[in-house]
Amino acid sequence: MPNQQHTAQAADTIEQKKASAPKLSGLRYIPRWVGGVCCYIAFGLGGLLSSLTILPLLRFWPGEKTVRVARAQKAVSWMFKAFVAMLSFAGVIAVSTKNIEALQQTKGKVVIANHPTLVDVVVLISLMPNAGCIVKQSLWRNPFIRGVLASAGYIPNRGADWLLHDCQQVLRTDTNLIIFPEGTRTLTGNIVNSFARGAANIALRTKTDILLVVLRTDVAGLTKQQSWYQIPRQTINMSVEIGTSMSYLLYDAKQGNEAKMARQLTRDLQQFYLDTLKQPIKSH
Repeated sequence: MPNQQHTAQAADTIEQKKASAPKLSGLRYIPRWVGGVCCYIAFGLGGLLSSLTILPLLRFWPGEKTVRVARAQKAVSWMFKAFVAMLSFAGVIAVSTKNIEALQQTKGKVVIANHPTLVDVVVLISLMPNAGCIVKQSLWRNPFIRGVLASAGYIPNRGADWLLHDCQQVLRTDTNLIIFPEGTRTLTGNIVNSFARGAANIALRTKTDILLVVLRTDVAGLTKQQSWYQIPRQTINMSVEIGTSMSYLLYDAKQGNEAKMARQLTRDLQQFYLDTLKQPIKSH
């Protein structure tokens, strides 16, 4: 579980930053909006260009498949890091981290996180050189990022049996698998959405430990109810808090049937996030 002292320090950091993050309006908002939209355009074009140049080169460079995929994952992590830096420069988001070494040194675990904003997966992958994720099928038809997904060994969200097999193969290569149990971004007004059992099923059936990551934000922005071009008028301060591992053995099927254990793990995960996030960051 996240260290309480680290959690308090992260909250204090966000509180300090909020004083310098006014809500923009009128003409003052135009540079923020232009800058934010340009970041997304650069991200799309960068994904397309890298799919045609750098990533194919890394993918077909001599070496075993796992080595080639690891190269591509590191490249994607650096590209996402650049995108987060652009968003920060434009004033869209400011990311602070605690105990980040635990995340960067993690191998072959299911990384669970809550999902407050559009850029959560980008932020997490920018902090992890060996991360994969499950991607909805529609994105595999997107020409701007399809090459990125394929080169980095990301997993298409297809049938349950195929999905479980793909997850197992990825985890065996020491790649971490990022999963958002909410399934979609947290609805405004909720602490978290109801958790689906997919993440628990994957962890238990692949016999993989879980690393809990808490994403805290001080203002609502880039939410499910907003389009990508609705750039927030106030900088979103995001704190990435890394918890300790959770052993799948605590929910071993020997203690009960597999479905029952998955339901219990899902309830415990959801309750952890509800308890951790129930104290909102105070507004000035």
